[in-house]
Amino acid sequence: MRPGMPVGVQGAPALAEQLGLPKAAEGEAELLLVRQDDRLVLAGDPRRYGRPLAVDFVTGRAAHRRRFGGGRGQLVARACGLARGVTPSVVDATAGLGRDAFVLASLGAEVLMIERVAAIFALLEDGLVRARSDSEIRDIAARMSLVHGDATHDLETLVARATVAPQVIHLDPMFPHRDKSALVKKEMRLFRTLAGDDPDAPRLLEAALDVATHRVVVKRPRKAPPIEGPTPRHVVEDKTSRYDLYVHRRLEA
Repeated sequence: MRPGMPVGVQGAPALAEQLGLPKAAEGEAELLLVRQDDRLVLAGDPRRYGRPLAVDFVTGRAAHRRRFGGGRGQLVARACGLARGVTPSVVDATAGLGRDAFVLASLGAEVLMIERVAAIFALLEDGLVRARSDSEIRDIAARMSLVHGDATHDLETLVARATVAPQVIHLDPMFPHRDKSALVKKEMRLFRTLAGDDPDAPRLLEAALDVATHRVVVKRPRKAPPIEGPTPRHVVEDKTSRYDLYVHRRLEA
């Protein structure tokens, strides 16, 4: 499937083949993208991967964070420059499950999500469709757009096709997850089976610095070294994570 093309939902075996899902030893797909209740889910052996993975902006973790997460005091909001009177447009070039993008959109930012893994893109697309039909958050979802592509190689092209100006580019390259929760570990195991690591993180940072008009923010484990390349201008952090900030110019209202 070519980047930039939407993913349709079809029979599970055909879709698994189309999306290049990993195969088990016997040749069957190790992970399946299927309809479960009202949503698209990515499912595998629950002993290895836990519960099926879906993108849900309406209920659960997203709803709790929207109501009680701390507003513009949250680390990602501070890093991306959302301050009183300042609401920049953001390109989330490593969208993943869209959690940070949803937080930023809930605080008023226009957000373009870019996701390179076709199966994760399909989950995001499904989650957005459901969010746009929910009366409580449809206005938030309307500020979120999505494209399938590889930001490491095609960031400038992907952004040029969108309507979101790249004032801030948010990067969250894959890194070893140290959370002690078995559930989170299984979720991340499933995600890593598809996405792998990000050995091209320095190239991704370089591309983002070329395209962002104001700043690039890079999420890292708190004690991890910065991505190879330029030295960050500023750092903001909490107990587990930090953001390295690469600033071209000041964000203004």
